[in-house]
Amino acid sequence: MKQVRDIVKLHSDMGLSIRKIQGATGVAKSTVADYVKRFKELGLSLEQIETLDDDALRLQFFPECSSVVVSSKAMPDMNYLHQELKRRKKTKVTLYLLWEEYRLDNPDGYGYTQFRVYYRRFKKKLNLSMRQTHLAGEKLFVDYSGLTMPIYNQRTGEVDYAQIFVAVLGASGYTFVHATHSQKQEDFIYSHVMCYNFFGGVPRVVAPDNLKSAIISNNKNGIVVNESYANLNCHYGVAVEPTRPRKPKDKPKAEQGVQAIQRFILAKFRHHKFFSVDELNKAIAQLLDGYNNKIIKHLQQSRTELFNELDAPYLNPLPQNNYVYKQFKIARVNQDYHITLEKCNYSVPFQHIKEGVEVRYSTQSVYIYHKHKLIATHPRLRRVGETSTLHEHMPSEHQYVNEKMNPDRLRSWAKSIGEYSSVFVEDAFDEVEHKPNAYRKISAILSLAKRYGKIELELALMYAVGIKTIKTKSIKSILDKKLYLSTSANNITPTKQSLFNNHTNIRGADEYR
Repeated sequence: MKQVRDIVKLHSDMGLSIRKIQGATGVAKSTVADYVKRFKELGLSLEQIETLDDDALRLQFFPECSSVVVSSKAMPDMNYLHQELKRRKKTKVTLYLLWEEYRLDNPDGYGYTQFRVYYRRFKKKLNLSMRQTHLAGEKLFVDYSGLTMPIYNQRTGEVDYAQIFVAVLGASGYTFVHATHSQKQEDFIYSHVMCYNFFGGVPRVVAPDNLKSAIISNNKNGIVVNESYANLNCHYGVAVEPTRPRKPKDKPKAEQGVQAIQRFILAKFRHHKFFSVDELNKAIAQLLDGYNNKIIKHLQQSRTELFNELDAPYLNPLPQNNYVYKQFKIARVNQDYHITLEKCNYSVPFQHIKEGVEVRYSTQSVYIYHKHKLIATHPRLRRVGETSTLHEHMPSEHQYVNEKMNPDRLRSWAKSIGEYSSVFVEDAFDEVEHKPNAYRKISAILSLAKRYGKIELELALMYAVGIKTIKTKSIKSILDKKLYLSTSANNITPTKQSLFNNHTNIRGADEYR
């Protein structure tokens, strides 16, 4: 209709002849003449022409061939129809039934054929993530974000990367996000347990990607689900329907959810340092509600509102107990009445030294059994070399030593030797997260005062601070070789600033030459 508007404007506004209009527009002379004739017959002004949209203008100029029908019939509420059809598995509602209800309220409304046409046009206008019609409470899509988050180790300075688990309900788009240490099976399963608790119910189907923690194989020969993942979903009564390999369109909700979470949540952490996965999860939780409460423009509702309306009423109830993922290992109790599990140490009652025990461990806890009897329970340790020792597992003489050996006693012992001994004790405590892990090292060094003398130990520790080492073997070597008496030792100024080496009365190595 742009051509009609241009010809009418050139004729009415600029007063050009039909021949000149033909030259300006390139439209055939007969066509120009026909448009001008129709314009004059209509008796419309140029201003009136401008106020009409293309459909109305076409109806005015070409009533004999116009397909546009201006109707006063009530248009059905397409959002309502779309939401009702999502529930059809539970409610058995059909489009025909919805049309009948529409005609009860609007006796002069559209017929069923036109009703269907308008609904199909509405569906085509929705974005890709909404073109799939997901039934309420039916399917959960899960995936990992390609964007990971750095986790900084305050003690060593090392950087690990947390994996971001994203789960999205199909009907409402309601989203759950959880950070874990890895994508390994135990973390993957733990994220599912947290996810179902977050939703307060269980969907009928879960659609994971084809990572090995969930699916062993997915090909023309069939789908083989990982045994532990199958046990998890059996516990919750959920069917597993993995997406096809390398077919991201099979899980558009998950793809959209991952992208949105990266932009709305993870991008906001780009200038923030996290020192543990738990700290990261707390930060995610503070932003997740805001994401779920954000209004979706084309639906004019938030994901939370859609969840309460669509998914929540149709989710299956949670089982009475959470699923606990456990692994099993046979271990032998060491001479120090500890067993070693993934490079961490856990105590057992000392009576079981050198005996075989069964270890059952989850992401959160470690259970140790002897002849099917539970003999010890510990929280799961993560850092290599960490030790969990329960006081009641020690023999009586060790309990006495443990009670006798404490941070205050060691600090007092170091203070009786000298200032650098006190500095050494504080450095040793700072080096470990659990102070009892430093007792043995501190006792070994402070005991050297009996063998070499307090002054010699103080000089050796001052030398050790200067070369930035507090290793037991290095300090013994300094004492044996008397390195603190060398010229280089006398010129050392300790670089570590602390409460102790700022005092004006501290004597240096020169006092003992």
